[in-house]
Amino acid sequence: MVSSVPRVLTVAGSDSGGGAGIQADLKTIAALGGHGMSAITSLTAQNTREVTRIVDLDPEFIAEQIRVCVSDIGVDAVKTGMLHTTEIIRVVGRELRGLDVPKVVDPVMVAKSGAKLLQPAAVDELKKSLFPISTVITPNASEATVLSGIRITGEEDQRRVAKRLAEEYGIPSVIVKGGHLHGDRVIDILYYDGSYYRYEVPRIATRATHGTGCVFASAIATELAKGSTIPEAAKKAQSFVYEAIMGGFLIGQGAGPVNPMSQVFKRSALLEALANVREAVQRIEAAEHGGELAPESGINIAEAPLGATSREEVVAIPGRISRVYNRLKVASHPWMGGSRHVADAVLTIMQYDHSRRAAMNIRYSEEILAAARELGFSISSYDRAQEPPEIKYVEGMTIKWGIARAYESAGKVTDIIFHRGDWGKEPMITITGRNSLEVADKFFLILKKYLEKRRGNS
Repeated sequence: MVSSVPRVLTVAGSDSGGGAGIQADLKTIAALGGHGMSAITSLTAQNTREVTRIVDLDPEFIAEQIRVCVSDIGVDAVKTGMLHTTEIIRVVGRELRGLDVPKVVDPVMVAKSGAKLLQPAAVDELKKSLFPISTVITPNASEATVLSGIRITGEEDQRRVAKRLAEEYGIPSVIVKGGHLHGDRVIDILYYDGSYYRYEVPRIATRATHGTGCVFASAIATELAKGSTIPEAAKKAQSFVYEAIMGGFLIGQGAGPVNPMSQVFKRSALLEALANVREAVQRIEAAEHGGELAPESGINIAEAPLGATSREEVVAIPGRISRVYNRLKVASHPWMGGSRHVADAVLTIMQYDHSRRAAMNIRYSEEILAAARELGFSISSYDRAQEPPEIKYVEGMTIKWGIARAYESAGKVTDIIFHRGDWGKEPMITITGRNSLEVADKFFLILKKYLEKRRGNS
């Protein structure tokens, strides 16, 4: 059991839709290895489209939630989010003033749906009660405009406002986020200890952005609780939010929620894929006469974790699997990015059937295909001779085009997909499956049936 863990307290509102507020905060803290505690300030009835009602809790009850957590469990960092009223801000400021830990203040003003989460009269109280005791504040461009009175349209404005807010309210560090600005890059500016720090990631075209501000501030608080410096925490938080958006959920009719657990799930799934491919190739290497199914170009077997979008996230064998006499031998250990062609096949197959996340290429012959048919495997094919020139001469496009044609002809992703080659192109069979172990099982069944048929014909 773990006896020491970073303890992070979030003081924020509850989002009934689960995308922002304490729900997003606690997921973020857990994903980054901390223990999350919560002092709920307001209850909201909301979904991806709207906030229909806000019920503020009694300020003294909010204070009691903070006190009981701190007095028994302790705290290493605090993050504040939705503080709806002047009274709530005043009480929270009173309780946090005596805590000698990093305090991250996210001045939440408006929900993604447009609902106001901070009463206009409470802005002055935020500046008076919370800013002077905060370690870092994390306004987006819109919030920073309200707080400073300066309209922010780009990076220079971000720098100017960050410095002004830090100096005016005695805040050690201010981050002005750029997610609400235009451009194909998102730039966050940190002003800290007299210096500027610039963090940049590509902008993701998606509607799954609900909760980004909550996740960002909670990630900073958790990293500070773990001992990171403020510049380190800001950098890690931006990367964490980027991954959370990449793994976001396109659910509901409005702004879908980001997924703070995306990294945790992806790493877990990658480890599972690595273990599966490793076991599969060990069994393949042990198979007698396995070399009978090897094409001239060699074999590869690949498995992708759910949600994979690039070859670098697909586990396969760097250098492939080659025929050595009549057996098969792997060139190296399984690893991410170990394949181009089979990885492309897997990634394309997943677009049509997300349950099939593995594939393996083997030699094409009518006898091997007949063995697969006798086993009852579903089969589809495509004709490389019909491949359009704009596809043929673009690296990586052939397999994507071929899998799509096979899917269209069969109406589903089949166990076996084959093509009979083209000028200078070796014909090939691809075995598909839910994971690499299932693919290996199909390989063994085909090998056994093929050898039986050969012996029967001799």
